Amino acid sequence: MNCVKYDSIRRGFVKRRVLFLTFFLCLVFNTLINGQSISNVGTSAASFLEMGVGARAAGLGEAVVSLAQDATAMYWNSAGIGRVTGLEVNFTYVDWFIDTRYIFVGIVSPIPGRGAIGLNVISFGMDEQPVRLVGQEQGTGEYYGAQDIAIGATIAINLTNRFTFGFNGKYIRQQIWHTWADGFAMDLGALYITQWDGLRMGVCISNFGSSLKLNGRDLINVLDPDGANYGVDNINVIYQTDAFDLPLIARLGLAYTSSFFSDKSQITIATDFLHPSNDNERINMGLEIVLLKTISLRAGYKSLFLRDTVSGLSLGAGIVTRNIGMGKLTLDYAYVDWGVLNAVHNLSLGLKF
Repeated sequence: MNCVKYDSIRRGFVKRRVLFLTFFLCLVFNTLINGQSISNVGTSAASFLEMGVGARAAGLGEAVVSLAQDATAMYWNSAGIGRVTGLEVNFTYVDWFIDTRYIFVGIVSPIPGRGAIGLNVISFGMDEQPVRLVGQEQGTGEYYGAQDIAIGATIAINLTNRFTFGFNGKYIRQQIWHTWADGFAMDLGALYITQWDGLRMGVCISNFGSSLKLNGRDLINVLDPDGANYGVDNINVIYQTDAFDLPLIARLGLAYTSSFFSDKSQITIATDFLHPSNDNERINMGLEIVLLKTISLRAGYKSLFLRDTVSGLSLGAGIVTRNIGMGKLTLDYAYVDWGVLNAVHNLSLGLKF
């Protein structure tokens, strides 16, 4: 009886400390954010790297740095894949704005007793459009397209039974018609499962790498340097473009999970604190309720305290099926409100062997 009473008191103490810590950090961030009036919006390349991966993360307001433990963790916190117990595959599709599409494919395999490795691909693009010029408004007969892609390889090592370190290296390429830019970057992450039951901490630095600079034959033009001199022919010139840094993002996440009614039902509260290189600091918050280890209900709020943001409330749900053949099937959906830009629907399909 005394042990049960002590355990109940200890759990209550942990909950109060978690809530106090979360409130304190939110207060500090709110003070810092309100003191800023100038941001670096629009100063970086490859903005598609800032678009979150996975319907579960979207439903939680992208507060998943300390929660992601499936293939999507290769984007959020590479250390998260170190906790997978079997082969996992994830496919995410997002019908984005103005007929653009965002796709993520990831596969993770555990290294018994060590951690895990994985491969991931992110693609963002649109259908081809006709090329139109002045005087040829109906089109020239040619078509152009735009495509962004990132291909990554991830490894996570369990240094202890509570601490995991992760690394994700990736190749990045942006292209529109015949003009392109490419480079390399890496993500570093760490995950710590505290001795306080249910409390997890995650930290990640994303997109640390080379700058991107446009190249390609569309930058070549023909110029006559001296129109009054008939002895000078037209010559080829190349437009010089500037190099832009990648959107470097530092994330710190806290999450607390507690059971209710039974061990098969849980409630999780998560908070992420973000410091991006191209914007002001902000906070993401999420809530997840899991019923009977099968059905998940989620709600979140993205970019809390950030001025002039169009993103905000998100809602989501998920279901985990019983064993199908050799594995389990997971299906997740999220509705994300983008204000005047309307809503975005996220759909993820996962398979766990």
